[in-house]
Amino acid sequence: MLTALFLMLVTGNKFIAATQNTFGCKPRPFLGHNVKERVPTIGGVLTLAVVWATALLWGNLWSPLLWLFLLVMTLFASIGFLDDWRKLFGVCDGIMARSKFFLQISAALIVVLLWFWIMHPDTSIWFPFFKHVHPDLGLFFIVWAVFIIVATSNAVNLTDGLDGLAANALTPTVLTFSIICYVAGHSKMAAYLVIPFVPSAELAVMGGALAGALFGFLWFNAYPAQMFLGDVGSLSLGAALAFMALASKQELLLPIAGFLFVIEVLSVLIQVGSFKLTGKRFFKMAPLHHHYELLGWPEAKITVRFGILCLVSCLLALMMLKLR
Repeated sequence: MLTALFLMLVTGNKFIAATQNTFGCKPRPFLGHNVKERVPTIGGVLTLAVVWATALLWGNLWSPLLWLFLLVMTLFASIGFLDDWRKLFGVCDGIMARSKFFLQISAALIVVLLWFWIMHPDTSIWFPFFKHVHPDLGLFFIVWAVFIIVATSNAVNLTDGLDGLAANALTPTVLTFSIICYVAGHSKMAAYLVIPFVPSAELAVMGGALAGALFGFLWFNAYPAQMFLGDVGSLSLGAALAFMALASKQELLLPIAGFLFVIEVLSVLIQVGSFKLTGKRFFKMAPLHHHYELLGWPEAKITVRFGILCLVSCLLALMMLKLR
């Protein structure tokens, strides 16, 4: 974590100077967001580079989970980078939704099939609160895992709309699942908590690298932001978080630890459903953070309060490891 933080702090200003003229943001023209013009929108590239460097320095390079983690992050980063590139330099607003969704499913499927081929993971689902409820999905677990990765990736992407918001939400969530990956990979701790013992401990190292990179990114992304994650960052980090949850067999804790991501997605679904059914919008604007902007909340206040909500939900998720 400290290595990744140091690398981000050392390279951040140089990255901003090198990219702000070429990859400057094209902000939405409302509520003063035009002041964010020329802020680099591919900060996720630096974040991923730092995670890769830290993984090569500190990770167990013989661990298949390390390479699967880096693979899912890199594949989704490629999709996000293509989307960001077309938004900045193309004639359209990024990749078409259908094409983007197809690419995400394909990337997730590649990773999940490799995971099955190399490691033969347990295909059961473990429910919070219950010691003995863990139905085996068999091969349908592949569909389930692809859904979790794609859904989490898009949820983080929707949350990335204000200075510091996505990083504030991701950091405690990643740290939570780093702890979960460690205890799930420790036979005595797993037995004590009555959770499945799986070889996920190496992902605690990767989670630490990712959390450190996010802390460093937040140094430059805090209001007023000097760089943004962009789709290259939000899509990839969401997918990496989902893989940590799946590898530790605690993916059903994701909606609890990542409650903020859930309500951001629900706000979009409610908005779209309300407009189609009644012709009226339920929120002033979706995702939810823009609704509060239009209510007059300062951007920094929304970020801090949503961050507190995320921290509380992460603590609840950790509590549920024991409450069975």
